[in-house]
Amino acid sequence: MQPAKLANDPACANVEARLPKTISGQERRWTDAQSTAAWGNPASILMTCGLEAPGPTTLPCRTSDGVDWIVDESRASENKYTLTTYGRQPAVQVFLDQGVASSGDVAQALGPLIRDNLAATGAQCTSLSDATQDPTPSPTP
Repeated sequence: MQPAKLANDPACANVEARLPKTISGQERRWTDAQSTAAWGNPASILMTCGLEAPGPTTLPCRTSDGVDWIVDESRASENKYTLTTYGRQPAVQVFLDQGVASSGDVAQALGPLIRDNLAATGAQCTSLSDATQDPTPSPTP
């Protein structure tokens, strides 16, 4: 694993120091890259703290325990998912094998640590139905 650009942020150290020993029945494995963690053998959950907060996206965004997660399902046919915190600085990204680990378990295990240690930026998940529609141009006379 490689450390993220903001891996040395003290908030990531606070999260890393409190990581659970197991997630979704997978035991934690030690990594040697700053602000990273892994669970399972072989690793089925990989976490990296210290990414730049992502901007708006059309990917699904779900809220769990006060933390918004962008869900990238582009490799769902392989049971691989990527969860990235939205509205937190620095951001956390988690790769998981949904065939072994549950995204709900990951969000439940990491959510309180993220909520309590990573600053909220004010950005939140919204749905397309919440978005303001473009104004309709008036017909020209």
